[in-house]
Amino acid sequence: MTDHRDTVRRYWASADTRDWDGFAAVLADDVRYELPQTGETISGRERYLRFNREYPGDWHLVVREVLADGDRAVSRTRFTVGGETQDAITFFGFAPDGRIATVLDYWPEPYQAPAGREHLTG
Repeated sequence: MTDHRDTVRRYWASADTRDWDGFAAVLADDVRYELPQTGETISGRERYLRFNREYPGDWHLVVREVLADGDRAVSRTRFTVGGETQDAITFFGFAPDGRIATVLDYWPEPYQAPAGREHLTG
């Protein structure tokens, strides 16, 4: 049985070091990438590789957590782009051969906490 946590960690390590051959190795040929915030959907390994290769800026990431159950996994990562950091939650689905078949990326926007909750945090 494939350890999907390891596959997700290889995915992120390859992306961070721009090891595009390693990145491609963990993707199914017909991988589907979805980014709800922009409404983009990218289908196919070559298009998804190109999307990542052409992504602007000098970005790096740290994997905070990876959870896997059955043929699904989720990761929590922190990205740094040009001195700014942003967290992302990514859901993965796997093909029967253990490669990544679906990627669903959520990039929450930071916002100020509403007033009146200060006594609850700390």
